[in-house]
Amino acid sequence: MSVSLSRLTLHQQATYRIYVQGTLGNQWADYFGGLAIAQTSTPTSGVTVLTGRLADQAALLGVLNHLYGLGLPLIGVEWLEKASTEE
Repeated sequence: MSVSLSRLTLHQQATYRIYVQGTLGNQWADYFGGLAIAQTSTPTSGVTVLTGRLADQAALLGVLNHLYGLGLPLIGVEWLEKASTEE
């Protein structure tokens, strides 16, 4: 996969997919700024996937800190796209 990181900045909106080990119900969506919450399962444990647009990378760090505070181990963070400047 080829990603041009020169297009990504700290201060722009972007869409992310965050994977954590454990189960987080949809009632947490408002707490996490409206991110979509879905669960998947693996042979050994459940995995929660949070997907959505965040204002900037400071907001991303805030979400990651909240997940850490809830004791959910981080599996991965995926940058999906930079938000259009026309939005």
